Amino acid sequence: MSDFATLTPELDRWQQRALIAGGGGLAAWLIGGLTAKDVFFHAYLLGFIFWAGMALGCTAFLMLHHMVGGGWGFVIQRMLEAGTRTFPLLAGLFLPLLLGIGQLYEWSHAEVVNADPILMGKRGYLNVPFFVARAGFYFAVWIGLAHLLNKWSLEMDRTGDRQTIRRLQYLSGIGLLLYGLTVTFAAVDWVMSLEPHWFSTVYGLLFIVGQGVSTLSLLVLVLRRAGEHPPLNRVIRQQHFHDLGNLMLAFVMLWAYISFSQFLIIWSGHLPEENVWYLHRLSAGWQAVALGLLLFHWAVPFLLLLSRKTKRNVRTLAMVAAGLILMRLVDLYWLIAPTVGQGHGGEGAAHGGFHWTYVAAPVGIGGIWVWHFLRQLRTRPLLPQGDERWQEILSHAHEHAH
Repeated sequence: MSDFATLTPELDRWQQRALIAGGGGLAAWLIGGLTAKDVFFHAYLLGFIFWAGMALGCTAFLMLHHMVGGGWGFVIQRMLEAGTRTFPLLAGLFLPLLLGIGQLYEWSHAEVVNADPILMGKRGYLNVPFFVARAGFYFAVWIGLAHLLNKWSLEMDRTGDRQTIRRLQYLSGIGLLLYGLTVTFAAVDWVMSLEPHWFSTVYGLLFIVGQGVSTLSLLVLVLRRAGEHPPLNRVIRQQHFHDLGNLMLAFVMLWAYISFSQFLIIWSGHLPEENVWYLHRLSAGWQAVALGLLLFHWAVPFLLLLSRKTKRNVRTLAMVAAGLILMRLVDLYWLIAPTVGQGHGGEGAAHGGFHWTYVAAPVGIGGIWVWHFLRQLRTRPLLPQGDERWQEILSHAHEHAH
């Protein structure tokens, strides 16, 4: 397509690099599993949750864009749509986790459940058939939403019918509700149930906000490179990066607020069945990871993103975005890795250490996901064609430029 005349060589390079990284990372993860069987599936779960969060974040921001119609949304709309079209790939990448249910979740063992009164009370929900059925339902909802959002967006390109805008708005309103519910339950199923005795009522919200941080960061990085080429270089402005930077700041602040609220409520309650979750993550070396999150997932990016200059300097904003992506991985590592060995009477990974498969699996899954994302990105024009709201924004910007 003419949109990609100058961008194609760069996309080719990045797709090739992503595919090599994906294949190499997954191969390293498989090899690592021979020497570290206890962390094998936990490392894969970390990588899967992170990259599935990118697709889910794209879906949420796409629906938010359809509801509000701001200029910042139109310049990233095609990137968001490309992210939503990765759900079938993610459904396939979820299959290894089904093989690892017995290794990941203690509630999947009948003898453990029968010996534990708390797990006995939860077995109506925490059982393998229902777990698999719920996962299938989540992916069905996500793929269904992505299909309609992309189908009607193409229809908008062809017809420019204002009724299609309204349909996308109605779908997005319902879709955001479905997104919130399914992501919350998926977070409980896939991560919180690693420690089935513990619970938190804001756990799902932490994942929703985290997906917002990582997705916005990825979009800034992609937009920085794609914005150097036609057609984006003709419409992209500092204001667009400024808007994305403001959204990043909001989500960083929200992540800190929810994380601290959860900590304060649980710690002040002084209930052993709740405090134990933090005890596993604030002892035996894990407190250093927690301090790193406090500094580099909140304090440093918060201070940097407060500056208007940072948000309008594309290179600086991209550096902040890259740092936040790294810290999102560290945050998920802090949530998942301490659960290793806790089942079957173990003491947990608070007495263990880091293993390189926690890097190999996210790199492997990420390489495959990025390759597929870029492949989807080049199947459609980089800018929406028929939305009259976008045309009005462009006309207004052109008038002010003169």
